[in-house]
Amino acid sequence: MSSRFFWPIFLIVAGVLFMLDNFGLLPGSAWGWIWPLLLVSVGVNLLLRWNRRRPAATGSPLWSGGAVNDSLPLDGATSAQIVLRHGAGRLTVRAGGDPAVLFAGTFDGGLDKQVYRSGDRIEVTLRSDPPGWGPWMWPGEFGRGGLDWEMSLNPNISLSLSLETGASNCDLDLSALRVTDLALKTGASATDITLPAQAGFTRVRIAAGAAAVRVKVPDGVAARIRGRMGLGALNVDQSRFSRRDGTYESSGFESATNRAELEIDGGVGEVSVR
Repeated sequence: MSSRFFWPIFLIVAGVLFMLDNFGLLPGSAWGWIWPLLLVSVGVNLLLRWNRRRPAATGSPLWSGGAVNDSLPLDGATSAQIVLRHGAGRLTVRAGGDPAVLFAGTFDGGLDKQVYRSGDRIEVTLRSDPPGWGPWMWPGEFGRGGLDWEMSLNPNISLSLSLETGASNCDLDLSALRVTDLALKTGASATDITLPAQAGFTRVRIAAGAAAVRVKVPDGVAARIRGRMGLGALNVDQSRFSRRDGTYESSGFESATNRAELEIDGGVGEVSVR
């Protein structure tokens, strides 16, 4: 299947399923049909692309980039901005245990790293090597195989994170990190985020396409949630976050020591906050 036809066909089928669901003609929920359909479609598309691109000689590697281990020393920095541009595959982010490094990790497919230092601040951009695996990457374009990134971040300094992910599975446990700003832009993905537990104030911005994003707000952290969805759904635990005038908010949000403000812009997908 050509990449230029994949999403138009998928969106048409998804729209038909939602229409049937609205008329009560679909057994079960439309979401119960869409996610299996998406996974099967992506898998078939990958298989067909791989078969067309497979080298004639047996044993020839389809993707020459291997896994690399990399890290970056703090060198006195007290704050950092980190941009992660990750394509298809799996991304795992955790708190690290080495107070002398900003990040350490293993990166499949090689790593393109750009570092800029200004006083006690570091700005880092990490992306796959070669670049060009954008956040809205079509499934037909990643015949080379997925990227598996596992990385840990320094829990002792103030962090600003910006993540651009494609057709990926992301597990972001930020609970022990001091993330004050988090921006997520994701395509056809499944993303689990645990927000910081003791970062003071954290601003969160989520832009999701055909994605499932699950956000966990730790106990003791207040939150204010605003969102708009296209054909998707925003599900918020109203036992924790009361709804008023289209906004969900914890009791005592303004005076809370640790709090998070979430802005959510979703498309054909589901975002949940609990």
